[in-house]
Amino acid sequence: MSEFHHPSGGALLGCLLILSRFHEMPISAETAVSGLPLVEGNLTPSIFGRAAKRAGLASRISSTRLNQLNENLFPAILILKEDKACVLNSINSEKNTAEIIYPELSDTVVTVSLQELNNQYSGSVIYARPQFRFDNRASEINKVKDRHWFWGVIGENRRLYRDIIIAAVMINLFAVAMPLFVMNVYDRVVPNHATDTLWVLSAGIFTVLTADLVLRMMRSWFVDLGASRADVKLSASIMERILGMQMANRPASAGSFAANVQSFESIRSFMGSLTIVALVDLPFVLLFMGIIAIIGWPLVLPIVVGAILVLIYALSAQSKMHQLSETSMRAGAMRNSTLIESLSNLETVKSFGAESRIQNIWEKTTIFLTRTSAQMRLLSASISNGAQWTQHTVAVSIIIIGVYMIVEGNLSQGGLIAAYLLSSRAMAPISQAAGLLAQYHHASTAMQSLNELMDRPVERPEGKSWTSRPTIQGDIEFKHVNFRYPDDERLAINDMSFKIKSGEHVAILGKNGSGKTTLEKLILGLYAPESGSVLVDGVDLRQIDPAELRHQVGYVPQDISMFFGTLKENIVIGCPQAEDHQILKAANLSGLAPFINAHPAGFDMQVGERGQLLSGGQRQSIAIARALINDPPILLMDEPTGSLDHSSEEQFKHNLSRFSKGKTLLVITHRSSLLTLVDRIIVIDGGRIVADGPKANVMEALRQGRIGSAS
Repeated sequence: MSEFHHPSGGALLGCLLILSRFHEMPISAETAVSGLPLVEGNLTPSIFGRAAKRAGLASRISSTRLNQLNENLFPAILILKEDKACVLNSINSEKNTAEIIYPELSDTVVTVSLQELNNQYSGSVIYARPQFRFDNRASEINKVKDRHWFWGVIGENRRLYRDIIIAAVMINLFAVAMPLFVMNVYDRVVPNHATDTLWVLSAGIFTVLTADLVLRMMRSWFVDLGASRADVKLSASIMERILGMQMANRPASAGSFAANVQSFESIRSFMGSLTIVALVDLPFVLLFMGIIAIIGWPLVLPIVVGAILVLIYALSAQSKMHQLSETSMRAGAMRNSTLIESLSNLETVKSFGAESRIQNIWEKTTIFLTRTSAQMRLLSASISNGAQWTQHTVAVSIIIIGVYMIVEGNLSQGGLIAAYLLSSRAMAPISQAAGLLAQYHHASTAMQSLNELMDRPVERPEGKSWTSRPTIQGDIEFKHVNFRYPDDERLAINDMSFKIKSGEHVAILGKNGSGKTTLEKLILGLYAPESGSVLVDGVDLRQIDPAELRHQVGYVPQDISMFFGTLKENIVIGCPQAEDHQILKAANLSGLAPFINAHPAGFDMQVGERGQLLSGGQRQSIAIARALINDPPILLMDEPTGSLDHSSEEQFKHNLSRFSKGKTLLVITHRSSLLTLVDRIIVIDGGRIVADGPKANVMEALRQGRIGSAS
C-alpha cells in the first residue's frame, strides 16, 4: 500500500494527477496549478478545468446522482463533502460496491459500499477525457485557426446573444402596434363612435405593451449577463497572460502598460451597453419604412434623405475619430506612467526635490490629453446631436408632406399620426448607430492594444508538453552561453561555459555590471540564452517547466520586492501551502524570529505597500525566508546580507552553512566575509569568466593582481 500523505494543492489536484497518469499524460503539481488563483493553496472546482487543460484533458462538471453516473466516462472525479474528492474507477451494481482512489493514497484502489460512498458524495462529478491533438503531419492548408482570445469567449455565450436578438426582433415587431392602434382609433373609432372597438383595441395594445416591457427587461438582463460572463473569463485570461509573459517581452513602462490593460474597460462597456442592440434594430428600419410606404409612399422620402445624411456625416468623421482615439490612449498611457512612477519613487522625488519636474510632465500631458479628449467629445457630440436634429427635421418634414396629402385626400389624419410615430422608430436605430461609432473607436483602439498584449510570447505556451522533474539534484552547467537584454546591443553574457556539481558551494565575484545577476536570472529561466544552453542536471532548461524549476530553487534577489499584506503572506508568497513548522523554520534560519517574537502582531503584522513599514534589513530577512521555506536543492543568493548588520550577518552565515549542506549554493557578493560559505570562486568581467577555481587559489591570485579587480 502507498504511503499515506496529504497532497499539496488539495484533493482535486491529487485527483487530477491520478487521472493524468491514467490517461498516460502525466503532469506535475507545479505545472498544473502554476499561476492559477488557488484558494488557500487548494485547487477548486471552478478553476479545475483550467488545470485539466494543461494536462491535455477536457473536463466538465455535472450535478448527477450516484446511480445515474455515465460509466462510459469513467474514471471520473467525485466531489465529496468537506472539500474532499476521489477518483471513481468503476461501480459494481450486483455487489453494490465501487472502486475508488483517494488522492491521499496515491494509486491505491479501495473498494467501498455504494451506501458509504453516497453518504460522502456531494452530488457533483467532474468528467475528464483526453483532448484530441493534431500532430505535425496534419495538413497546414486545412489547419484550424486558434480561437481568438476575445471573440472565442463571446462565442461561448452565443445562445445568450441569440436570445437577445430574438427579444430585439419581437420588440421591433411590437413597435408597429402603437402607431396602428392610434391610426385605427382616429380613422375608425372616433368617426363612428365605436367604443366597443376601442376597448378591444385597448386590451390588445395593453397586452402588447406588457409583453414589450417583459421583453425589454429580459433583453437588458441578457445583455448584462453576457457581458459579465465574458468579463470574468476575459479578465482572468488577460491577467494570466500578463503574469505568464516572457521577461524578454515585458513592457518598458509598467504605468503605460497598466493603462493599456485598463483600456479593456472600454471594450467591456461597449459590449455590455444596450446601445449595441441598435445594430440589431437597424434591419427593422426597412420594415418601418415599408409600413409608412403602405400608408403613403411620399412620407418615406424624408426618412431616406435623413438616413443618408446622418450616415455620410458619421462615416466622414471616422478617420478623425480613430486618430483622436489612438492619440488619447497614448497620452493617457503616458500620464498613467508618470503617476505610477512618481508614486513608486515618492521618497526619492521628495529627497531630491524633483517635484517640479514631475509636476511639469504631468501638467503638460494633462493639457494635451484634455485638448484631445475635448476634440473627441465635440466630434462625437456633433454626430449624436446632428443625428437627433435630423430625426426631428424628418418628423417635421413628414408632417408637412402629410398635411398636403390630407388636403388632397390621399391620407387620413390617423395615417399621418401613425407615420409620424413610425418615423421616430425608423430614425432611432440610425441615430443610435451613428452615436455608437464614437464608442466603437475607443473599444477598437483598446482591442488593438490588447491584441498586441495577447500575442506576446509566454513562458508556458498552450500545447507545449514538459517532462516532469519532480526532484532536482542541483548540477548546473553553462555551455557557450551568449545573452543580451532586449534593446541592448552589448552582450551581458559572452561565450560563458562552466559546470557546478550538485552540493557545491560557489561564489560569483565581479564588478558592477559584469553579468553576475544575469547569470542567476538565466539559471532561473527568467530569460533564455541567445545561443548556447543552460543545463540543470544535464537537461536543457527549455525542457523543464519554469514553475517546476523555480519551485526547487531558493532565490534571494538583489532588489527585494514586498507586497501589501501580512509578514506571513509575504514569506509564503511562493509556497502558499506551507505549514506552520516550515514557516517557523524559515523565520529562524533567516534571523527574523527575534523580530517576530517581539512584535505584538507576530506573523500577522502588516508590512505596508512595498514593505515600507519594514527596515531594509527586515525586508532582506523576509527575502531569505522566502528562499528557504521550501527546502530547495538549489540556492541562488544575490548580495543576501547587503542590508544586514554585522551580528545578523554572522548569525545568517552560521545558519546557512548548516542548512546548505548537500545543496548547490551560488552566492553573488562584494563582501569577503561571505566567502567563508564557499569552496570555489568564479570571477566574471564583461560577461566573461576571467578566473575559476578553488577559493584559496583565486583569492591569492586576486591579492597578487593577476586577475582584474572583482570589486
